[in-house]
Amino acid sequence: MREYFPILDWGLNYKRDDLTGDLTAGIIVASLLIPQGMAYAILAGLPPEVGLYASIFPQIVYGFLGTASMLSVAPVAVDSLMVATAVSAIATENTPEYWGYALTLALMVGVIELLIGIFRLGFIANFLSQAVISGFISAAAILIGFSQVKHLLGIKIPQTESFFTTVIYIIKESPNLNLVTFSLGIISLALLLYFNRGLGKHLKSQGIQESLIIPITKSAPLMVVIGSSILVGLLHLDQLFGVKVIGEIPKGFPPFTIPNFDLNNIQLLGTSALAISFVGFMEAFSVGQFLASKKRKKVEANQELIALGASNITAAFTGGYPITGGLSRSVVNFSAGANTALASIITALFLMLTVLFFTPLFYYLPQTSLAAIILVAVGNLLDFATLKRLWNYNKLDGITWVSTFIAVLLTSAEQGIILGVLISLVLYLSRTSKPHIAVLGRVENTEHFRNILRHPVTTSPHILAIRIDESLYFVNTKYLEDYLLKLVTEQKEVEYLLLVCSGINSIDGSALETLQRLIEDLHQMKIEFYLSEVKGPIFDQLEKVGFVDKLGRDRIFLSTDQAIKELSQRVSL
Repeated sequence: MREYFPILDWGLNYKRDDLTGDLTAGIIVASLLIPQGMAYAILAGLPPEVGLYASIFPQIVYGFLGTASMLSVAPVAVDSLMVATAVSAIATENTPEYWGYALTLALMVGVIELLIGIFRLGFIANFLSQAVISGFISAAAILIGFSQVKHLLGIKIPQTESFFTTVIYIIKESPNLNLVTFSLGIISLALLLYFNRGLGKHLKSQGIQESLIIPITKSAPLMVVIGSSILVGLLHLDQLFGVKVIGEIPKGFPPFTIPNFDLNNIQLLGTSALAISFVGFMEAFSVGQFLASKKRKKVEANQELIALGASNITAAFTGGYPITGGLSRSVVNFSAGANTALASIITALFLMLTVLFFTPLFYYLPQTSLAAIILVAVGNLLDFATLKRLWNYNKLDGITWVSTFIAVLLTSAEQGIILGVLISLVLYLSRTSKPHIAVLGRVENTEHFRNILRHPVTTSPHILAIRIDESLYFVNTKYLEDYLLKLVTEQKEVEYLLLVCSGINSIDGSALETLQRLIEDLHQMKIEFYLSEVKGPIFDQLEKVGFVDKLGRDRIFLSTDQAIKELSQRVSL
């Protein structure tokens, strides 16, 4: 039971000493999440209160079910962009119909994650490599940033999925910018950047404790929201200079909503739901795992999928939209002293108080200030350092990063990540289609065998020892067959071919047929075939289909040393 309800573990063993840290972290994250939630909802094309609704009950549900106790589950920038991309194609922003599709999308995302978790299929997410995720998030950050420029400048541009079309519209309309809106946005941006990067160092130099610096610097978004709202309200900037404000936000309990989960919606939103599910899980799992490792705790992938799935389903029925674990909030949660998931539950309770009593205070909140908050948040998502590291280590991984990045900018977030996955799979197949093959020789006076091109070794002209450093499957078997036949054709004295299997982790049906055909071809050439260092699971498979008995058990050796000694004796006879 505790496996599926982690709250039974940490809740029943809760220590009084943990309460101070959880309470502090809960309040600080709430102060960050209030403006962030509204900003991300607007990014998704939804009313600002939807971002608050999505941060309350889903976060409580995750607190009960999640294994990453430091993770703050609520709306995030990338998922919000993907929601906007998916739903804006079939409905008009800020309409009941649009919100309805967002609710349905949350339900679909939740069901997908829940089913994957229940059936223990979390490994599927491994198809999203680090190169794909990093390239996708970096491109998504640029898309998000440019989508907010219109709010920062106070200009009107049509909704478009094309990044380059958006850029052209911005350039065309920039002469019509609202100077007051732009000035307010720039001031908000400057304050946020100063709080994020400069204030902390200044306070530290003044001898302020780290425990006090974090709450001060991370309260910047809330302070910008309060300050800009007061400024607009007192000076009537909305009426006198046309500064766009959030306007009236409904006060009260999050509504009970019923998503329209029918076949037509599944067809319209299915691909988007799948993409959001995987991206959301990867983001939450990587952040949760990173923070949990700092406290020597473990995050269980399939249980995380169940928790995130249940949270998204909850969002669908409480007026929200797709959510996941956010990097910046979770890091703040950890840094502020969170010890258990109670911190997230406390955050949700403070947000509940906000929607019940304080939403009228946000009437004069300027959209340009929310745009500034989003711009600062997504600036941290740009990850060109990973591109440099991947490119220096493996050019194919670097190509995957660049391809995904460009695909997202040229198409959309959803199509871009799908193309990124396909490109990474094609490059993987290309890489494994020509596996590394080494001719081995004995390191003198040892039992070790190494690549003849890398080490001084001794070999026999009559024995050809080959090591393949890749699993054998349909993509690379023809290359292997051609390579080996070419070698034995060139080396006329070879009488024995020894295949060293230490680097082979699996052999599929196509590879098995190729091996059998290779053995027959070698037999025609009067060359005998042997195996060494076959791994247990592979041996069991070969034995099961009769390959071992057909080849001969005496032709399969435990070690390469044993095989070479035996074959050397036969050569000398």
